[in-house]
Amino acid sequence: MTAELVRGQNHTLPQTRLEIRVSAGTPVVAGATLGDERGTVRGVEWIAHPGSPQLPGLEVSQQAAADHRLAVDLEALPAGAHRVTVLLALPVGAGGPARFGAVPAPFVAVTGLDGAEIATFTLTGLDAESAVSALELYRRQDAWKVRAVGQGYAGGLAEMLADQGVSEATGLAGSIQEAVTRGLARSVAPPPRTQGGDRVRHATGSADHRPTAPPPAPEPPEPLTDPATAPQPHTAPGPAAAGPAADGPINYAHPRRQHAAPPSPPPTAPPAQPGQAAQPVAGDATGWSMDERLYNQIWGMFEDLARAVAAYRSAVDFAESRMDQELDRALSDPRNRIGGAGDRAREAARAKRDELTSRAREALDRDLAQLAAEAAVVEPALPAAYAGWGNPVWHAHRVPMEIPMALRIGDLHLPERTDLRVPLLVRLPLERGIWVDSGRTASEAAALMDTDRLRGLAMATAVAHAARLLAVYPPGEFSVHVIDPAGAAAGPLAPLVDAGVLAGPPAAGAGGVASVLAHLTRRVDLVQMAVRAGAADSLPPDLDTGEQLLVVNDFPHGFDDRAVTQLRYLADEGPAVGVHLLMVADREEASAYGPVLDPLWRSLLRITPVADSHLADPWVGHAWTYEPLAVPPGSRVLEQVLAAVAAARRAAGR
Repeated sequence: MTAELVRGQNHTLPQTRLEIRVSAGTPVVAGATLGDERGTVRGVEWIAHPGSPQLPGLEVSQQAAADHRLAVDLEALPAGAHRVTVLLALPVGAGGPARFGAVPAPFVAVTGLDGAEIATFTLTGLDAESAVSALELYRRQDAWKVRAVGQGYAGGLAEMLADQGVSEATGLAGSIQEAVTRGLARSVAPPPRTQGGDRVRHATGSADHRPTAPPPAPEPPEPLTDPATAPQPHTAPGPAAAGPAADGPINYAHPRRQHAAPPSPPPTAPPAQPGQAAQPVAGDATGWSMDERLYNQIWGMFEDLARAVAAYRSAVDFAESRMDQELDRALSDPRNRIGGAGDRAREAARAKRDELTSRAREALDRDLAQLAAEAAVVEPALPAAYAGWGNPVWHAHRVPMEIPMALRIGDLHLPERTDLRVPLLVRLPLERGIWVDSGRTASEAAALMDTDRLRGLAMATAVAHAARLLAVYPPGEFSVHVIDPAGAAAGPLAPLVDAGVLAGPPAAGAGGVASVLAHLTRRVDLVQMAVRAGAADSLPPDLDTGEQLLVVNDFPHGFDDRAVTQLRYLADEGPAVGVHLLMVADREEASAYGPVLDPLWRSLLRITPVADSHLADPWVGHAWTYEPLAVPPGSRVLEQVLAAVAAARRAAGR
């Protein structure tokens, strides 16, 4: 039976191999410290945090996330460690809440390896604190127990570490937050929670050991939405409604996907035959429309794959750790160093390791087979915005009358099964800009390529993404501007230029750069002022309130200090008012500007024109291999799609 602890209460732990699961409803930093008999941390080598996630017997997440799994092997802790304290802290400078009183109460569960909960604790009563000691595992007379702590610190992570006797706590807290900031820059943002708090899907037969967290607090109103002019049921969620009403509503928030009636139930699989698993069905998730159900199903597959592989890797690490411990114990006895006793001990330890690893692999293979079957059903059913370029749905594509929920920008996979790929979907409108890394030091594959070829491939990747965005927006509600200072991208840009779908010719030279940046900066300023003043109807008639995408090639070539400042402004302020950034750049070439551009890089989602393992999931922080979407060799699907966009614009008089 699960023990539901309150602050100060303790509970005996029946086993020493554990998982600690955290559900916070908002990204938090999760770490742990080791303490001696007095609870004192002897040094930084006894602290597990995102910048140094592994200690003997302890592993934590490498980034801030709403959900965490911490692995603990109490028998493998360093000698002298009598206490494990689990720490939670809010990221600094990430644009999120600054105190725990503004977020749902974090929920912590101590579980066994099978997912069965041993003890749970909900951290209520927090207010101004930005860091908290959630719970501690401690040894008392050769037995381990868990105690609910819930001690908050308004001074943040530095104050909490100092309270545990850590010297140089301020500097260490700063380095931890810097590691978190780097992790946030490479992390794939999780989808928003549904109304019921469950982020993804119905059960599909796979075990789901996620803790049952308390219901999240109501979400804040979405930006730039006036309650009096909020989208009504069945209203097309365009950036600015065609033919605005008297008050001129402007809404760049994500579509709410609400209807007047409850959502229709998702498709259900036919009954499984005795002894057989249920067959997967496309759209087997919650949602108000088929697109939303598929979106949630894909994110459910993403999370299932992340957690299944995490469980496998944890089991393999445990098997290796256990073998090492058994060998150490056996060989520490002098009697086992002669004769065949030592050899038998080694064989027994290795056999046990192989047995545990084999069982973990069998469980993983079952999960992977189920996910592969689900992917085989889901992929052919995807709408164009979610589909790859090779999907036949693109050949019969028609420009829609409302924007979809998301857009596919690539695929992700893990080394345990490289053919099982999960679509990487980003919500529309875009919440952050995209950076296509054209640097040769970005990955091993990039290092083997010629510089000019890599840059051309990076720009072609950006053009393909711009084309997809144009194709999924209603006619005239999305515009693309291009800055190509040296005119080096004429080849990759040809499909957009020839189709006549750009807002204007690609801007070249310092004058062209300044003109485009001034135009978009003015648009951001005017829309921001109109929204804040509630006077959207007073915008100049020549101002295009539709979504805007700025494609920048070969940054920072052609950019002076003023242009760099304007670009940073657009990256920070533009997404909230419908101006988005798609950059093609080599970060090393921008190093002359120093650290002034570091916030710019961190604000963008980095992708690569070649396969690269750099993106992290928001649940366990695996390094996923990103595969960019490729147009099939010899296919003219890109030109066909752009021709359809141009025809739809002409028909709409845009």
